[in-house]
Amino acid sequence: MGEIRVKVRLENGVDILLQKKGKKGKKGGKNIRTAEVEAIVDTGAVMMLLPQDLVDNLGLDIIGKTIVALADETKKELDVAKTVVITIAGRQWETDCLVGPPGCEPLIGQLILERLDLILDPLKHTITPRPESPYLPTLKLK
Repeated sequence: MGEIRVKVRLENGVDILLQKKGKKGKKGGKNIRTAEVEAIVDTGAVMMLLPQDLVDNLGLDIIGKTIVALADETKKELDVAKTVVITIAGRQWETDCLVGPPGCEPLIGQLILERLDLILDPLKHTITPRPESPYLPTLKLK
């Protein structure tokens, strides 16, 4: 199938909230901590994983820990950070993330793909909004 990599924009969600409330700079200003990175889309992962150094640069707060099962079935305890706003293919979501070691590759998991209603094209190595919902994500509530 091949690897799918995608450029994502990451923003500190608390910075955005403070700016909206008028407590942090002017709207459109440079006071929101952001980063644009290339991430691997991993359909075997559930959550998003960001490296510790990127989490620090974005100023995300560590809110707890969780145990993750890796591909080789080993288990590892990782920090969980929030609030990051992720933008992929023109769609945006506010979420938390797992924190990996410094310098590791960012991973995009199933939760983001489902919530943003994105589909993968393994032949073209692309990620796009689902054609049936080109303007907004469509979520199932069954």
